Amino acid sequence: MLRIFDPHVHMYARTTDDYEIMALAGIERIVEPAFWLGQPRKRPGTFFDYFEHLLEFETERAAQYGIDHWVTIAMNPREANDEELCRAVLAELPRYLDHPRCVAVGEIGFDRITEAEERALRAQLEMARERGLPVLIHTPHHRKKEGTERTLAVLRDMDYDMDMVLMDHNTEETIGLSQRAGCWCGHTVYPITKLSPERATAILQQYGTRRMLINSAADWGPSDPLSVPKTVREMRRRGFTDEQIAEVVWDNPHRFFARGGLAV
Repeated sequence: MLRIFDPHVHMYARTTDDYEIMALAGIERIVEPAFWLGQPRKRPGTFFDYFEHLLEFETERAAQYGIDHWVTIAMNPREANDEELCRAVLAELPRYLDHPRCVAVGEIGFDRITEAEERALRAQLEMARERGLPVLIHTPHHRKKEGTERTLAVLRDMDYDMDMVLMDHNTEETIGLSQRAGCWCGHTVYPITKLSPERATAILQQYGTRRMLINSAADWGPSDPLSVPKTVREMRRRGFTDEQIAEVVWDNPHRFFARGGLAV
């Protein structure tokens, strides 16, 4: 069976049954980024409890199903617009970034594309650079091209090493921008709001497999923790070789997150 690594999935919002079906489908490793929980949090402590849950409990829960669980930690862009709350969370963030299961800073980036979001983005990019951690960038759901262009402008202004950047949630509208910038490129297969297996595979046919990743971003919304295996099926249907498929769903996630200490 092909070995599969889902590099962006929110298991905090999923059940133990999801872990079981993921393991049966060949998913052996996952990365879980810290994200927005569906409603605004009001106190810094709720973030810290959540970070500890990801780094400790969720890793243990995954292990019960033979899945190796890693984490990225960040103040997400949507909640960065509450600047008092954001400052309090960022002040404590380093102790979570230094946890051995944290392999990147993320998700960071833009949501509504505000000045407050940019300040949080720059602060966390600097934290990542100081620690030699890669970064997982969230491209926004709305005004995606504009948000991607502004993110890339910030990275260029900071003279950031693009080899340490995974630009995620790419679509047909943004993949050219991300690839030309030299980033690693993530593609989310998620019903309704992002890509289908067919669209993700078509992007790979056009742009190749180098530095390309596929993920499910499965969370509390109408999402599917088996999106990556289903995309593998579509890639096979369209004639991708086993080596090309393995590059996208196993080798590339390892190459990227190894920069942050993920054990290969």
